[in-house]
Amino acid sequence: MSKDSCKDGDKDRHTAILEDGSNTLQRIEIITGTGRRRRWSTDAKAAIVAESFAPGASASGVARRYDISPGLLFLWRRQATRAKVAARRDGGVAPGFVPVTITGCGGKLPVCEEQGAIEIEVGAVRIRVVGTVDRRALCEVLAAVGTVGR
Repeated sequence: MSKDSCKDGDKDRHTAILEDGSNTLQRIEIITGTGRRRRWSTDAKAAIVAESFAPGASASGVARRYDISPGLLFLWRRQATRAKVAARRDGGVAPGFVPVTITGCGGKLPVCEEQGAIEIEVGAVRIRVVGTVDRRALCEVLAAVGTVGR
């Protein structure tokens, strides 16, 4: 019995592939052109990206409709978003949080029909206010509580 795992009757293993008796194939394939790669104009990309951002649209569904990879569409979406952010920065409106400042603690809150309750816990101190709240009094209490633990 031979050492290789093929059966002795398997003649394909020992038959020459080419007519001259050699077992190697030599084939050269020359690919010209870009094949399936397509070039998308900026306007076409913008239209596809806008369609993918439409309410109720699925980005993967839009990609299938235009026969492009969903990854390519998500790349175009990221590029469009970055371009919008850069345009906003150039326009002088920087994205970010707006600081909020509370000034004055004057007057009473409008009276409402339901009696609400406010419960504030600062460290070991718990403040519970029921009913109408006088803002000045509440500000003084909170200021006092803020200085107690220091």
